[in-house]
Formats: sequence, structure tokens, C-alpha cells
Amino acid sequence: MNNFQTDWLNKWAYYTPNKMFLREHQRDVQWSYSEFNLRTNSLADYLVNQYKIKKGDRIAIYSKNKAEHVILFLACVKIGAILVPLNFRLTHRELDILINDAEPSLFYYDKEFSDYIPKISAISKIPSVLTLEEIEKFLIEKNINSDFNSKELFTEETPVMILYTAGTTGLSKGVIISHRMLFWNSINTALRLDLTSNDHTQSFAPFFHTGGWNVLFTPFLHHGASHTLLTHFDADLILQLMEREKTTILFGVPTMLQMMAESPLFEKTDLSSVRYAIVGGAPMPIPLINIWHKKGIFIRQGYGLTEVGPNCFSLHQNDAIRKKGSIGFPNFYIEAKIMKDDKTECEVDEVGELWLRSPVVTSGYWKKERETAEAITNGWFHTGDLVKKDSEGYYYVVDRKKNMFISGGENVYPAEIEAFLYTNDKIKEVAVIGVPDEKWGEVGKAFVVLKEKLSLKEEDVIKYCLGNLAKYKIPKYIQFLDELPKNDAGKIDKRKLLDIHLNLINKP
Repeated sequence: MNNFQTDWLNKWAYYTPNKMFLREHQRDVQWSYSEFNLRTNSLADYLVNQYKIKKGDRIAIYSKNKAEHVILFLACVKIGAILVPLNFRLTHRELDILINDAEPSLFYYDKEFSDYIPKISAISKIPSVLTLEEIEKFLIEKNINSDFNSKELFTEETPVMILYTAGTTGLSKGVIISHRMLFWNSINTALRLDLTSNDHTQSFAPFFHTGGWNVLFTPFLHHGASHTLLTHFDADLILQLMEREKTTILFGVPTMLQMMAESPLFEKTDLSSVRYAIVGGAPMPIPLINIWHKKGIFIRQGYGLTEVGPNCFSLHQNDAIRKKGSIGFPNFYIEAKIMKDDKTECEVDEVGELWLRSPVVTSGYWKKERETAEAITNGWFHTGDLVKKDSEGYYYVVDRKKNMFISGGENVYPAEIEAFLYTNDKIKEVAVIGVPDEKWGEVGKAFVVLKEKLSLKEEDVIKYCLGNLAKYKIPKYIQFLDELPKNDAGKIDKRKLLDIHLNLINKP
């Protein structure tokens, strides 16, 4: 299909030119659709003429969330270039790997990281390395003009972005995001979330993560809705903005919603404009769901991943209580099946690996043909997640395939144990991993964060499990922490937990 392009900004600049598109909280600046489109056209024109950027070229950006991300991304959409948002929390060694893999023609960074840039050796291979100040002028200067008109032809497979996976199971892989993926993800999202041009939300998920772009931002853009952009997550500020700006939908991972619920502002903030909160990235503990329900905000559990969408499953808010813990059904244009290791399909309530087929499945990993072939079979993407389906067709994530461990020949799913431990009123956060054991091969270890001013002993936690979990599921070890380590997407980092365990047992 020729001339397939997701330049939705240009369309809304024509349909609703004076409607607000984006507000950046840090600079307290906002732009209408027509104004932002004009500024984006001007930047696109500049990139083509000044740096000879063309279809297929990569442009990397190294910064916290700023409007520069948005205008650069939308300029790439118009040119056919590929945006590469880099994780600003990575070490210089990790950044070298990603930069060498993406081979960008142009690299933009925030001055905040100026001292760090010389440590990244791969920077020397990039033709043009510049600060974000060069892009900022296209956002704030008053006299901006452009008659930019792309002469490129695009297909639905034309890439618009490379998003590097978090790398929790090894080296990061660059997921190719195409026009096709953006379009169908937006359609799936709108059909299940009832999006309209009147919707508004705050964006704070990092732009190096698929959640920052594709859970709400690009679907909202497709439907002419609006955003307030924040540089980072701030529970108190977000609650204040939600009341002031009449937010209609909230997106976050469970850790974020936990922090918001613990804010002293939570009880007194008027959130009556919010239809529901979208939660993904990890299962949301049932006690936390109850807190938000009491506030009058239903939780829509979801499921997705960078390689597929990411809006793949959704549990309707009407089922939030009856089907607590479920991710619901596959979204409209997604097929799902649950597969055993022998490549046959699972029966009802049988645990297996989730495979997905859809127009939102990535065409592959950047420059990694072998990894792409291993992940996709006849269009079916192997998610690596273990799920089951009940008799009514509702899906439940049991655990990551790589989180599962085998104790004495029995499969143990940490997520099941975590869900049970969250029912203890004294436990604020918990994570379970498998650790080596001479007798059983592996056993469970629970890392527990207690609620403030409350106490538990190791034997209390184990006693709480007795009679409620099968003996092989009960963690052998309990370790209390002040907080659980999180990765940049706000998810609990289980690799770091294993390091904590190994460092503890290897102490002289």
C-alpha cells in the first residue's frame, strides 16, 4: 500500500486548527494543532535541508520527556526518518551498544547530560551531535514559517521508530515500530477505551518506553485529543493536574498508582472527571484496586508489550471486581492462543505461553534476523508470558516464562505467590524469585517491603502462607527491604533482586 502515512497532526491541524494539542508543564507552554503542525513542518524542512536527513535515516534523542521529543518524532513521521529515543538512565557502556546498533545520522541531547556525553565512545561515529537547544527554537520562536511537503512515498511497513526493549533477559533488542503498528494500535485502543477528541491526560511514562508513546499518546493524537507533558512522574503534581485539567483517562503502572494512593492529596483531590485508569506493565494488587474503586475510579487492567502494539488486552471496568486479576479479552484486531511447549494449544485453565497475531505485531528486531525468526512463527509472536484462560474466555497472566522456576519438579509461578502475599495488610510491596537450592534445585525467596510503622518477622510471613499455598510454593527465604529496585518503566527489577541475594550469600 503506497502513501500510507500516520501524519495525524496534519489532519487535525486542518479539522480543528485552534484546539489544544499539547501542553508542556515544565515550560508552561501549550500549542494548538495548527501551530504545532506548522512548527513541525518547519523542523522537518530544516532537517532535510541542513542535515540531508532522508527516509530511513535514524535520529537519536537523549533526554528526559520534553516537547522536543514530540516535535522530532512528528518531523520524522513527515520525512520518513526513524526516531531512536535513548534511555537516559543507561550507563555509557550500554549506550555504546545501542548507538552502534542504531547508527544514527543525528544525535540530540539535553544540556543536562553534557558532562556525560564525552564518556559515550560511540558518539564519535555520529556525523552530527547537537543539544536540544537547536530544536527548542522551533517550539518557542514566534515567526515560524514553512511550506514543507514530503515528496517521499511511504508504505505501511515504513519504520517510524526504534524502541529498545528493557533488556531484562539479556542484551536489548531494537523493536521496529512502523506506520502499520501505530495505526492498528490506535484502532484497537480506541475501540476498547472509547476514545474521543474530548479526552485529556498527562503523559509521564518515559519516551524511551513503548508506554510513553503508544498506550495513550499516539492513539490520542490519532483521535484529536490532548496531552499535558511532564518530564517525570510526580504523584502529587499529577493529582493536582488531574483535578485542574479535568483528566478523563489515567495511565500508569501499579507502582505509580500505589504512590498516588499514598499521597496526602489523594483523598481530597476531585477526580470525578476520570472515566477510568489504565494499568499495565505488571499485575495490580487487589488491595490497591480496592483503594481506587473506593475513590470512584475503576481500574482497567491491560496487557501489552513493545513488540505487539502495546495495547493487546483490556478488561472492561464493569468486570474489574468480578474478574480481579484478569487482563480481559484480546483487543479487537488481535488473535491469541495459549501454547504448550510441544506447540499444541492449551485447554481451559491450562498454563502455557501466550502467542499473538495481529497487524500490530512488529516486523522484527532491528538488524537481528535470527532473533526475529525465533520470536515470530507464521505471523504469531511468542510473548514469553505464561497465561491461562478461564471457561468464560477471560485471560490471566500467570507469570513471565523466564520468571517461572522449578522446585522439586514442580512449576512455580512467582506472580501467584506475590498475589497472595499482597493480601497481608502489613505488606506494601513484594516480589518473589527463584534461587538455587541443593536439595530442590530452586526454591522461592520473597523480598518484602512493609507498610510504614508496621512489623513482621520472617517466620510470620511463612506462617501466613501455610495452609494457603502448596508447600512447594511457600518461599524458603524472606528478606525485608526498604524498597524494591525498579527499572526505568517502573517495574520491579528481578535481576537486581537476584544480585542482592547472591551478594548476601557470598559475603565472607
